[in-house]
Amino acid sequence: MLESATVTDHAQSIDPHPYGSVAEAPLRDESELELVFVRACKPRHLWRVGAEAEKFGVDAQTGAPLHYPGDRGVEGILHALIERHGWHEEAEYPGGPLIALRRGEASVTLEPGSQLELSGAPMPNMHAIANELVSHINELAKSARDLGIVWLGLGFHPFARQDDLDWVPKSRYAIMREYLPTRGAFGLDMMRRTATVQANFDYSSEQDAMRKLRVALKLAPVTTAMFANSPFVEGKITGEVSRRARVWLDVDPDRTGLVPQTWRDGARFRDYIEWALDSGMFMFKREGKVLDNRGQTFRDFLKNGFKGHRATMGDWEMHLNTLFPEVRLKRTIEIRGADSLPKPYFAALPALWTGLLYDDTALAEAEALVEDLRFDELQEVRKRIPWEGLRATFRGKPFAALAERVVDVAGRGLERRAIFWRDGNDERVHLRPLEALVARAQCPADVLLEGLSDGPDLKASILERGTV
Repeated sequence: MLESATVTDHAQSIDPHPYGSVAEAPLRDESELELVFVRACKPRHLWRVGAEAEKFGVDAQTGAPLHYPGDRGVEGILHALIERHGWHEEAEYPGGPLIALRRGEASVTLEPGSQLELSGAPMPNMHAIANELVSHINELAKSARDLGIVWLGLGFHPFARQDDLDWVPKSRYAIMREYLPTRGAFGLDMMRRTATVQANFDYSSEQDAMRKLRVALKLAPVTTAMFANSPFVEGKITGEVSRRARVWLDVDPDRTGLVPQTWRDGARFRDYIEWALDSGMFMFKREGKVLDNRGQTFRDFLKNGFKGHRATMGDWEMHLNTLFPEVRLKRTIEIRGADSLPKPYFAALPALWTGLLYDDTALAEAEALVEDLRFDELQEVRKRIPWEGLRATFRGKPFAALAERVVDVAGRGLERRAIFWRDGNDERVHLRPLEALVARAQCPADVLLEGLSDGPDLKASILERGTV
């Protein structure tokens, strides 16, 4: 295993370049690729939690999707956040359209169909995460109230057809919209009609990173089932609990899924890198200009270049951010397998994984839970989760049985962390809504669907129940 001192020495030995930055310097060989991960290693006292939350903006009366341009579109919302709440504009290039905001270490960005995403600042505990999420929703509500807009925390747009949605003017999205439909049936739905919550976690070493990645990938189907929350499509009940999960089953298999190459004991950064090298690229940039090399693997780009351009560390980091496995390795471990959620489940995903990954005993217990889980059986249950959720059968038992054990391990991990808020609650308070659902073998979609049927009142019920 590569130890930190060795890694640091190696990093320092290859840093000097006659370029403006290391990110712009041509990569010399594949051994440099792991530096992205090596440099991200942090001692435990610097570990933080980051939460990301996407949501759909819709007309409060009709459910019509929020468009990108105009005062009543996402542009108007972003400008209101700038004027009222101290956010700062970020464009993709000088003079380009407004597609992102930044405030401190937090950002607000746009997904291809105008889904709005908060990428929160790294926080020391779950109480701070929950406060940040609530504050973000309150800011959005103030900015949208006068416009007659509400925000929906659902994993799939409950009303919009593809033709109803705009394309956010970001260069990568224009390339993805052409490429992804050649790689799976649901590429455009993934881009424009899905929304998720995610959580990001630090790691101290290569061994720690790969251990956390392996546990999280093996538990990814459990995560998806627990947080299933997209039972509506184009204004109708589908019989699914997560259309978002169904969509992800058929989106470019070379950049999605459970990355079984990383599951072996003793897996290293190199195992993830080998997987990433064989995934197709979308693009890279030079001097602010986009070069479309869609489909070229990074392995080929590194070896042969593209139209005279050589691969750089910046290109590699961009490529890593265009891979969409259920758990992604980059400068953090990113948990990705959950639908977007309404209250009271805002903070449940980061709470669950904080308890599992940031307590040594809990991580060891989670590792023991997944030790004998096989890729083929998890892949098979993934195909049933969109319809059955926690009621899917796994090894002769409801999937909920495994989920209960996972939640219990996480809860005890949070308890041992013993981080209290001023009201006297420790971090388990953010996990309890999920804990109650799992005990009933339910997911958020089951709550949404209680008492509902297709009919004239369905739209109003979705707008009421799905609002964040």
